[in-house]
Amino acid sequence: MIFKPGEKAKYVAPGEEEVGGNAQELWTKAQEAEKSGDLGHAIKCYRNLVRHHPHDTLAPRALYRMAQLQEEKHDYLKAAQSYDVLAEKFPKSEHFDDSIAAMFRIGEMYLAGRKVKLLGIPFKASMDEAAAIFTAIVRASPYGKDTARALFNIGRAREKQGSNEAAIASYQGVVEKFPNDPIATDAQYQIGYIYAKASKSGTYDPAAATKAKTGFEDFLYRHPNSEKAAQAKENLKMLTHEQTSTAFEIAKYYDKQKQYRAAAIYYNDVIRQQPDSQEGDKAKKRISELRAKLGDAALQTPALSAATANNKKKKLSETGPTGQSPRSESQIHNDAPLPSPDIDLSLPPPASLMPDTTLAPPTSATDTLSKPAPSPNPDATANPE
Repeated sequence: MIFKPGEKAKYVAPGEEEVGGNAQELWTKAQEAEKSGDLGHAIKCYRNLVRHHPHDTLAPRALYRMAQLQEEKHDYLKAAQSYDVLAEKFPKSEHFDDSIAAMFRIGEMYLAGRKVKLLGIPFKASMDEAAAIFTAIVRASPYGKDTARALFNIGRAREKQGSNEAAIASYQGVVEKFPNDPIATDAQYQIGYIYAKASKSGTYDPAAATKAKTGFEDFLYRHPNSEKAAQAKENLKMLTHEQTSTAFEIAKYYDKQKQYRAAAIYYNDVIRQQPDSQEGDKAKKRISELRAKLGDAALQTPALSAATANNKKKKLSETGPTGQSPRSESQIHNDAPLPSPDIDLSLPPPASLMPDTTLAPPTSATDTLSKPAPSPNPDATANPE
């Protein structure tokens, strides 16, 4: 019971009563409370010492000991906060490195799935808390021996949450800031891996697949002798095959809709990606059939077709006076290359963007995750000028 003049008496639980005195007195009280097993009261004394005497030489020692006792009582988040305060406010303390190591230890506990407690009841795995602890390590020790790993673990926590952009940003930070650290190898691989997963989740995302390929290619360029190199190569093959299969299915869809120009573009994309594959052979055969049936002019974009016509007229007029026999229209058509899909601005929308009444054929690869923006009207002709 606490009695004060002019105030009503009040009950305070053991360890919660007010503690006063100078720094040395508080330190002595804390030590005596520890010896008697009253860790709560010891923590109270250490906290008051740090709060009321922050410039005393005993302050960093008291703060470190308070954090240790909090960890001993399994108040891990409070302990991590105390270690963080020590690292931030007393960077020259003899316990600085020990505090960083303790924070890392606690952070990995939560990263491994330890539950956060509310009123003593575990209720969720705390990736946010893990990320916060590792972020504090990076802030307090930006180029320490554990910093690269802490930054990598932030990426792991965000990846477990499904926050892919945040995870990739952390992994990219490891690669850029600590390229010679062994953990940079894993970080580079994870960038490709996240994009590869994103390309398959729900619907097929060609943009994510392209970024995944770039990520694995960068990995193989930087770390050709890594133990993960073989898996990265397999992932690249898989991604390339998925892109080829998707392009081939889109080409067949447009072919069936008699939109032969769009079909030829995607057939040509198949040939560019995997010319010796089964799909590549079929695409070559079908393009030859379309050329024989329609001529190249029907397979070109309107802008390219008009430009080709102008070039034909110019070439015919130039070759006429020389006495050489002018080339036929069909010969010139057969020499014209097929346009690349990335320059065909009037390409009809992919099957995923067609009206709901039109269904795209089933594909062996997963569908697109983020739908690309629809292209302009395929019937609109561009001014050749």
